[in-house]
Amino acid sequence: MEQKKKQSKKQKKELCSLDGSIRCLMMEMPFAKADIENEFNDNCALHSNIKKKRKRTTGTENEGENLIKKKKKKQDRPNYFISLPITNPKIMDGIKALQNTIIKKDCRLSKAMVHHGSLHVTLLVMHLSSEEVIDKAIGAFLESKNLIEELLQEKRLDVSFQGIDHFRNQVGFVKLADGDHEATLLKIAEIVKKVFQEKGILTGDDKALKPHLTFMKLSKSPKLRKQGVKTIDPALYDSFKSHYFGDELLNRLDLCSMMKKKQPNGYYHCESSITVGEKRGPEPDDAELLSLSKRLVENAVLKAVQQYLEETQNKNRQTDCESPVKTEEAATGNSKESENDNSK
Repeated sequence: MEQKKKQSKKQKKELCSLDGSIRCLMMEMPFAKADIENEFNDNCALHSNIKKKRKRTTGTENEGENLIKKKKKKQDRPNYFISLPITNPKIMDGIKALQNTIIKKDCRLSKAMVHHGSLHVTLLVMHLSSEEVIDKAIGAFLESKNLIEELLQEKRLDVSFQGIDHFRNQVGFVKLADGDHEATLLKIAEIVKKVFQEKGILTGDDKALKPHLTFMKLSKSPKLRKQGVKTIDPALYDSFKSHYFGDELLNRLDLCSMMKKKQPNGYYHCESSITVGEKRGPEPDDAELLSLSKRLVENAVLKAVQQYLEETQNKNRQTDCESPVKTEEAATGNSKESENDNSK
């Protein structure tokens, strides 16, 4: 037992001496008197400051990049388009009736309506940055004419319009009726797009084209949102959902500007146009023939009346011119007679 006690005392002494030597070694180290907690906190604060600086720098860089991207996006925004103009009076009258129906239900939407002179179907959009690029686009557009005519093979293309639809209740448009004409129209758009891209002209995105005839869009009047109009209620045009508006004969395509001043009739500024086939109207029916013959007869009668009136006016003028001469002659004759009488 005594030996065990002696051994335990000996071990304690050794441990104490070891602990002292460790302390001595620690005192010799450069961070011996440093407050570890404070040092750790300082390091954490420094690290967080570096991170914040990095974040701030990264944020500034991102803002700069975003501004550049936005500027580039704005510069590349489409400003020209290929248009199929709507010239059929029947289609125009149908759309006017549709617009009037909507306005009667909500007069605020009058500002969102597309003018009948601007009615068209867009086949392709593009960005033309300068006059030089515009000239190049005109050349490409004219070049596409022969390819379109090869596709049509001298066959007429009637584009039919029937029914109403919308894009996210922000844009109202008349749909193309079911038929082969839509597929042909898409092929024409693809031909023009390919020619433009071969010339290095930047065309719109690669989203699938959905040909349509816009008759109203809320973006035309930003004030509508302030007035509480955020969407177009489909119930406003419910009676026209399956209405047949008519056919537009594909005869002309235009390269139009979105930004330049519109023409007096409301249609867009045209840089160039191509015709694809002769303009041939539908065969006239009996009513149309009767109306035409009436107009011809009326025109003939009007011409005859105008001619009679002109001749009558000319005769009256001649009479008016001759009457003073006759009066002078009569006066001269009377003076001679009086002279003779005096001589007698």
